Amino acid sequence: MRGEQFKAVLARNLCVSNGLLRLYVAKNDCGYPRLGVSVGREWGSAVVRSRLKRVLREVFRQSQEEIPAGFDYLVMLSRSGSNKSDKAEKAREAVGRLGFKHARDSFLALVRVAASKAARGG
Repeated sequence: MRGEQFKAVLARNLCVSNGLLRLYVAKNDCGYPRLGVSVGREWGSAVVRSRLKRVLREVFRQSQEEIPAGFDYLVMLSRSGSNKSDKAEKAREAVGRLGFKHARDSFLALVRVAASKAARGG
């Protein structure tokens, strides 16, 4: 997804969160799901952020059969209490907590909630 597509998903304002991840959802006309990933600088160095994004993209790729088509998904790491002073600690914690299985379980749970909200028009 590109910048204007990120903005369109955010403008739809359909968001679900579970403390670790925040997922924004908007319908698309493509007929297949698309993913955008955003990890802010508060989560660490470029290396750390890239690793987190790779994990989330791989979760999306390997979960295609469980993700409803026709939606754009924008996933972000939640900012629960992060600030500049504990940036390094939060980054290490996020990397440690965001193993593939945990990321997959969190992401798919959010997708199910978001899809039901979207189907209700919420």
